[in-house]
Amino acid sequence: MKVRPLHDRVLVSRIDGEEKTSGGIFIPDTAKEKPQQGRVVAAGPGKVGDDGKRQPMDVKAGDRILFSKYSGNDVVLDGEEHLIMREEDVLAILE
Repeated sequence: MKVRPLHDRVLVSRIDGEEKTSGGIFIPDTAKEKPQQGRVVAAGPGKVGDDGKRQPMDVKAGDRILFSKYSGNDVVLDGEEHLIMREEDVLAILE
């Protein structure tokens, strides 16, 4: 399924966190926190400003990003969990 986010929204696939700690202790699924890193699957064309011009997006498909803990809306597409969030919820692009 092809998905194209609208305006300044991005579709993000979460990058799973570590299964065990640096000390070698395995973390059960019930104790794991949701990861705050993800990969941009698709990005919208950008927000339209007050002057009527479209502002380009800073993120693009394929970027690895860091986002705030409670941002975005969970969606399931083709059996996979994704997030749709605004570009302003993205804290950083990881290079």
